Amino acid sequence: MTDAVSVFSTCPQSSDSEPAKYCARVTDVARWSEAAGCKGILVYSDNRLLDPWLVSQRIIEATERLCPLVAVQPIYMHPYAVAKMVTTFGLLYHRKTYLNMIAGGFKRDLEALNDLTPHDERYDRLEEYSTLIVRLLEHSARGVGYTLEGKYYSVKGLKISPPLPAALAPELFVSGTSEAGQKSATVLDATAIRYPEPPASYEARTFTEHRKNGVRVGIIARATADEAWQVAEERFPPDRKGEVTHQLAMKVSDSTWHKQLSERAIGSRESDDPYWLRPFQSYQTFCPYLVGSYDRVAREIARYITAGFRTFIVDIPPDEHELYSSREVFERAEASAR
Repeated sequence: MTDAVSVFSTCPQSSDSEPAKYCARVTDVARWSEAAGCKGILVYSDNRLLDPWLVSQRIIEATERLCPLVAVQPIYMHPYAVAKMVTTFGLLYHRKTYLNMIAGGFKRDLEALNDLTPHDERYDRLEEYSTLIVRLLEHSARGVGYTLEGKYYSVKGLKISPPLPAALAPELFVSGTSEAGQKSATVLDATAIRYPEPPASYEARTFTEHRKNGVRVGIIARATADEAWQVAEERFPPDRKGEVTHQLAMKVSDSTWHKQLSERAIGSRESDDPYWLRPFQSYQTFCPYLVGSYDRVAREIARYITAGFRTFIVDIPPDEHELYSSREVFERAEASAR
């Protein structure tokens, strides 16, 4: 959307749509995202959802430039299969794929697959998994096989054929809220994605030690704060059932960001603070929101930019207008942060 930052939208979840209507919904959101200037679109992956690679194929076929940011869970597929999919997308559509490397996800999803690996060790495995993908693609582009004798994966003289051009090599994203996630992002030279605290929590240039940093955040901005909050309250009304579901999920989660956000005050219209957690704490979405006038929300985004964040993943858009509202916010934020 702007020169200073990269903005990704988020693909709707198949669990929230009727199967017969889901393909059309994905197509609409992908086209809106591209028209609004997004670089890419996050595609979720968990036990409840349709395959993210097939959903990503639909996104690519429905757009001209939008790049899928595919959530990749090591327990779901071998790293060779990931490298093969990235190569196939690149050669068939001449489109770059971004990879959102997931160490955890829903704990019960992992248990159902008999993956009982502790939290920090999952990040160790993720590093080896991701390294295998990247090195395999690099070696294949040079026409040589790749060999790895690792703790979790071993390959011998493995190649991807035909090779992926270097210009289409994937870029990696890693959840970077926990210390283990931050370490993995540094090791992999990946973009560390955080579920952010309020912008005031970050000092200027906080994250200069790792040059690739981003946040997941929802945005509801309008000409006035009253209008924005009215939209926010209508879209995410109080939901006691959702609050209970969230509390139950928190009890079994070992996610650092989940616990951090769950312990914060929700925020409200009366607080004169755009940072709002009701959608997250009532299980209606999975990130904080910023709500207010275009200028007010833009100032908050500008503070994130000043702190060192350069990649933003905005929440699932309900309609095309919401993406253009977000674009207006980022354009104003970029001008303010200069």
